[in-house]
Amino acid sequence: MKNDLTVNGDTFEIMISEQKIKDRVKELADEINADYAGKVPVFIGILNGSFIFFADLIREITIDCEVDFLKLSSYGDAKISSGNVRLLKDLNCQVTGRDIIIVEDIVDSGLSMQYIRELILRQNPTSFKVVTLLYKPASIKSNIQLDYVGFTIDPEFVIGYGLDYAQRVRNLKAIYRMKS
Repeated sequence: MKNDLTVNGDTFEIMISEQKIKDRVKELADEINADYAGKVPVFIGILNGSFIFFADLIREITIDCEVDFLKLSSYGDAKISSGNVRLLKDLNCQVTGRDIIIVEDIVDSGLSMQYIRELILRQNPTSFKVVTLLYKPASIKSNIQLDYVGFTIDPEFVIGYGLDYAQRVRNLKAIYRMKS
């Protein structure tokens, strides 16, 4: 496991280890498995950031389910969300009358989640829940509900485990924070 690393001239340190992430993903999956026993929810991953978390979570899900993906843009290459959310890839699945579980890598401003919620609820799902690996409550700018939260973190810039820095370092196995 790497210790400090430098990306785009900035130095980062480990914030959440690979093992802590694995353990927490398993716990989240266990909660979802219990809550959705006897149902067939649709897990919707939010691209690109959630793909690693999504894959690890789905491998721990033991109930029958479907998967699909949405792709949004709100960051570009920036460290802070622009607040301007755009839909880049829409769903292929049927949402009406289905149990929907959104899988997100990080919720910070909440603006993307608000956009997703409005998009999905217009299609009349039976239920709508959100699971996020990371949550930054101090950065929230909208009233959103998160049903399953992996880790609550301070409002700092983080990378790894799907989270990028100008499209790089998504492949890191741990989550790193920028050193001050």
